[in-house]
Amino acid sequence: MHPEKWVETRPQGLYCKALDAYIDPLEPVKNAIITHGHADHARPGHHTVYATPETMAIMRIRYGEDHADVQHEIAYQNTTVLKNGEFTFKPAGHILGSAQVAIEHKHQRLVVSGDYKRSYDPTCLEFEVTPCDVFITEATFGLPVFRHPPINIEVQKLLDSLSIFPHRCHLVGVYALGKCQRVIIALRELGYDKPIFVHGALLNLCELYRSYGVALGQLVHVSEVEDTSALAGEIVLAPPSALSDRWSRKLPDVMTAMASGWMQIRARSKQRRAELPIIISDHCDWHELITTIQQVNPKEVWVTHGREQALVHEAIKMGYKAKALSLIGYEEEETG
Repeated sequence: MHPEKWVETRPQGLYCKALDAYIDPLEPVKNAIITHGHADHARPGHHTVYATPETMAIMRIRYGEDHADVQHEIAYQNTTVLKNGEFTFKPAGHILGSAQVAIEHKHQRLVVSGDYKRSYDPTCLEFEVTPCDVFITEATFGLPVFRHPPINIEVQKLLDSLSIFPHRCHLVGVYALGKCQRVIIALRELGYDKPIFVHGALLNLCELYRSYGVALGQLVHVSEVEDTSALAGEIVLAPPSALSDRWSRKLPDVMTAMASGWMQIRARSKQRRAELPIIISDHCDWHELITTIQQVNPKEVWVTHGREQALVHEAIKMGYKAKALSLIGYEEEETG
């Protein structure tokens, strides 16, 4: 039976009739399968949630122990039978615990990729290519103009700036989940072994990453620094919202940086008032999206949130049957 007979879009999100479950629903539902912990995909209030152990831990940190009445932690590669179908979590390479959902029903396999990336990231398992009949892909950076540079080159910009402006506090805007930890690891891999100072809103998730074996090195809560003038020449990580609020004004001679895939768009970097835009994305660029479709080689490609039409057009040119699902409610900012 073709997947379009048992998967549909509803106001609550993507619904699978075969499983009687929604994938990343936008509103509270009876059964929710959650691909990863970003707030536009993982929301509280569902009756039953199915997620990887890491994603469930993230949801507990963000929403409390009782974010769902029933919580099923399912490891990667373990198949779960639900109603008339079954599903398996496959690594998505997006952030810690992120998963694709491979659904099997009536001799057909549909893969919901969730958010995913293909570039190197030691903070999570890399994307697993899963052959299928229908591949549902995001298109956050689904235009040919998007090409993400290697992360080590972008983070080296930060270290170079530190050497040129040793008197300035380098304040870097990073999203708390995924981006923060990836920037820290990139700094460590480039040999930066000094303490990294962090805003309090980043600490809990950093500790969670540590509990899963991600070595972040010495992190210091900014509030522990009695004399903030001592932060001259240091790296401070904070949520993007803190870059221009009262909290940042106590820092000495700030060099404002922002780490996001959107920093390759000049208007976005100006909007963030980033003197130092650092292009680091937790999503695929255009080339990686195309490569992934070729590797998965499905019979059909369904495109969700982002630049849908461009990717649909390209998939059709490549010989695939393709369409846009036009799901709404999934934000670009937290995961750029």
